[in-house]
Amino acid sequence: MKRFTQGKATLLVSAIMTTMLLTACNGDDGQTGAAGTNGANGTDGSIGLSALVAVTPITAGHAQCPFGGQQIETGLDANSNGVLESSEVDSLQTQVICNNNLNTLSVDLVGRYQSGVYGLSAAEIVDYHSASQSAFVVNAQSGKVDVLDLSQLTQTPVEAEAGFSLNNITKKTELNISGDTGLTLLGAVNSVSVSGNLLATAVERADSLGNATQGNGIVAFYQLSGSELPVYLSFVEVGALPDNVAFTPDGSVLLVANEGEPNSAYDVDPEGSIGLIAITNGVPATSATMIDFKDFNLGGLRHAELSPLIKINGPGASVAQDFEPEYISVSPDNQYAYVSLQENNAIAVIDIKATKVKNIIALGLKNFGLDTNKIDASDKDDAINLQAYTGVYGMYQPDTIASYRWNNADFIVTANEGDARDYAGFSEEARAADLSLDPNQPQFATAQDKTQLGRLKVTTSMGDDNNDGLIDKIVAYGGRSFSIWTADGQQVFDSAGDFERITAVLLGMNFNNNNDENKGDSRSDDKGPEPEALAIGQIGSNTYAFIGLERTSGFMIYDISNPFAVSFIDYVHNRNFDADFAIDTDTGEVEGDASMAGDLGPEGMKFIASQNSPTGVPLLLIGNEVSGTTAVYQLRLQ
Repeated sequence: MKRFTQGKATLLVSAIMTTMLLTACNGDDGQTGAAGTNGANGTDGSIGLSALVAVTPITAGHAQCPFGGQQIETGLDANSNGVLESSEVDSLQTQVICNNNLNTLSVDLVGRYQSGVYGLSAAEIVDYHSASQSAFVVNAQSGKVDVLDLSQLTQTPVEAEAGFSLNNITKKTELNISGDTGLTLLGAVNSVSVSGNLLATAVERADSLGNATQGNGIVAFYQLSGSELPVYLSFVEVGALPDNVAFTPDGSVLLVANEGEPNSAYDVDPEGSIGLIAITNGVPATSATMIDFKDFNLGGLRHAELSPLIKINGPGASVAQDFEPEYISVSPDNQYAYVSLQENNAIAVIDIKATKVKNIIALGLKNFGLDTNKIDASDKDDAINLQAYTGVYGMYQPDTIASYRWNNADFIVTANEGDARDYAGFSEEARAADLSLDPNQPQFATAQDKTQLGRLKVTTSMGDDNNDGLIDKIVAYGGRSFSIWTADGQQVFDSAGDFERITAVLLGMNFNNNNDENKGDSRSDDKGPEPEALAIGQIGSNTYAFIGLERTSGFMIYDISNPFAVSFIDYVHNRNFDADFAIDTDTGEVEGDASMAGDLGPEGMKFIASQNSPTGVPLLLIGNEVSGTTAVYQLRLQ
């Protein structure tokens, strides 16, 4: 595991003395002395110049200060306007003070399980059962859930390169959903969730025509205990392609996000929907209440509520078909579910008690023309080249979504991964160089340069603002960030360009790496580090967000205790960028040796509070899709 710290520079004694001399001090109880005589003016009759000090914050990701800090400048006020201007700064006295301990958390790898399966989604979504001290890990394409034993974990950290080969967690058993239910046509397991002693898994199913995921899927339930292996209970049919399951905090309802993706030919396109399964005394109902989006169709009662910023572009698709629910978070008071509609760049808010859609939130576009939102848009420039591109935007398109409360208000946290519709029967995906741009578009020239903007993957479905057939806005996928929103969709925080700036400083040319081989800068043209996994946890009085970078790997940590005063804490990874390997994510074949590659492609995360932890210390459980590994990190307040 690699962690990063930065030493703190020492402020010059002269700068300290200047500040002290400029600061008047009153005695606590001394008497005022007699007034002195006025000082003499300069020999040329001029009045003496005042010395000024300017302190400028340095954001995280700075080349000299990865965790931020302050720049202190001094100089004489030559024009006597009370402002230290750039021409007045004494560069010899300028000091940079780096933060050496924004890291309020000590983060250490303490456990790891290697499935030995690479590139085939052998470790995706994860959850934890405290009574049995077991982790449940979706082994997606196998159609099973691995049950891992965490009871033998200790608080002993695993340092540096030892983490690449660590394999100190054993598998207890596995849940074979197809075998337990006796159903045919079942496919991949997509999600798992635990509440009390009840476990739910979401499983996709083929239709009668042989389309792999277009049939109605199921949720399979298992009874858990502290001493026995899981026992299969029942299954409930839900909508097409159930992609995520989440219990309400009180355990009374299980919610299911049915994505309803089309088939490859795009001639079968099920509707997206939300399923609600009532849980009574730990026993699931035998059927689900389904919430659809038909009222938002053209001509429907609620169609006028839809913002034009919501992307609806499936060929011949109704709104209900086009909406693809991806991930669910439930408000702490059990009242609302927040559902990411990733491809649509929106969030659906579900009133759980009323079993209806409360509203649809359009997330809008992120302006990559702002200096704070700089991106590297090319995988062919052989350089770290973070630039602001006026006229270029990104759809937020969150994958994982979470929520928490601050001052009795709900806030939504999103990992802004991005996703394109790219099928044999329809694709919206193109390179910026392929677009028919308006000649007045600010990037008309740079879009033809593959070392600048030409390689950036963009949508062909948005950006023609005046419908003249020419693109006015270049719109890419994902925000390359995480965001915090109010419950009605007002953005209160975005990590801007942090992820690329920070990884570029700490990893050098290994930044924006793909997760199937070590080839730095290889994802700059796509979605950069690609934030996907997300978990929130409270340690002490602070609330932290953990954001997994699917491509670069590892995770970012931010203190989000106050959503209006968010701060970067750390970047942690267990990836060996020196390993020589290549993984085929279609076949699982490996060239070279991936056994020392470390953890690749964080897909799912679970925060485990200290009172539920097998070690008595808060833990972060991570499923890494490409390496097929499950990692456990220990989190301690320093």
